[in-house]
Amino acid sequence: MNLFSARPLGATAARPSAPLAPGSTIGIMGGGQLGRMTALAAARLGYTCHIFTDERGSPASQVAAAATVASYADQAALAAFADAVHAVTFEFENVPHESVRFLTERIPVRPGWDCLRIAQDRLVEKEFINRLGIPTTAYASVEREGALAAAVQAIGRPAVLKTARMGYDGKGQVLIAENTPLDAAWREMGNSHAILEGFVDLAMEISVIVARGLDGKWVAYPPVENRHRNHILDVTRAPAAISDALARDAIALSAKLADAMGLVGLLAVEMFVARDGRLLVNEIAPRPHNSGHWTIDACVTSQFEQFVRAVAGLPLGSVDRHADAVMQNLIGTDVEQWPALVAEPGAKVHLYGKNEIRPGRKMGHVTRLYPKGSLTKE
Repeated sequence: MNLFSARPLGATAARPSAPLAPGSTIGIMGGGQLGRMTALAAARLGYTCHIFTDERGSPASQVAAAATVASYADQAALAAFADAVHAVTFEFENVPHESVRFLTERIPVRPGWDCLRIAQDRLVEKEFINRLGIPTTAYASVEREGALAAAVQAIGRPAVLKTARMGYDGKGQVLIAENTPLDAAWREMGNSHAILEGFVDLAMEISVIVARGLDGKWVAYPPVENRHRNHILDVTRAPAAISDALARDAIALSAKLADAMGLVGLLAVEMFVARDGRLLVNEIAPRPHNSGHWTIDACVTSQFEQFVRAVAGLPLGSVDRHADAVMQNLIGTDVEQWPALVAEPGAKVHLYGKNEIRPGRKMGHVTRLYPKGSLTKE
């Protein structure tokens, strides 16, 4: 077979774990900017991508070889999609895990559907993390309005009430302050199954992105510091200004989570660094992550190439960085600064192809590079 010819499409049993040859097609569930940057990285390795999304003209579809636009629950469309690709992955957590499980019966899916099931429900996620002996913030399940008062009594105020599923970037969550009426908070959150999380006295928020291959080997990028604006990631500083020992601990617990999940792909682990030095896991995401965008311009292997390598069964790449970096999201009207940003020497501008600006919507990002080691000396 010619190296640059894709394997024939067909039964899953014929291609369970061998590396995908260049020319193969990777299916991506989801059409957002993470899928877009994954598809661009895949192209550099000789792969084509087929996007499955319920959105026409999505950012990922603009740079992919093919796109299926259908409901994520459409089994006929999912079956046809499986027949058209060689492996499947997903670029966001709100794909129904039942649909991913349906695909698993027909095609290799990496990471597996169970990784998605764990990550898309905050309660399941917290319980999974705690069972591994990894600490999280204090939390309580709130299944109905009547249970909220007891949860607040147990957790204390202030606290954050979050929907157990489908929330992201501050959506589906309400601050429970000292004077917040609980009935109003419940209605604002959406009257659905929720989780109440306690506040932490923070020194900073950090995240680690670990890649794990089919052979179980893993590599991790250095922990980075994340700063938020209106509950949305605003700035990532790479690396975080933390001790080497704390960085090693953060990487070790991230790898432990990836191993326990049997993950093949990327796992982003968001953590709180408490003022007393403890590490508390906040959330996990089994896909590329906003806090890893800096790796495109500052590392030997970007998080997106690493993701493709893992999904395709290739050896993982080097996570060495050649520079420190500050990545800033362009949120909503921030993107209107693009003429000045593209004229700024050294600024690396990434726009996502979204033609409608909305408040809170991630339109792109810009990364600025600094000499290696300079950010941690500030």
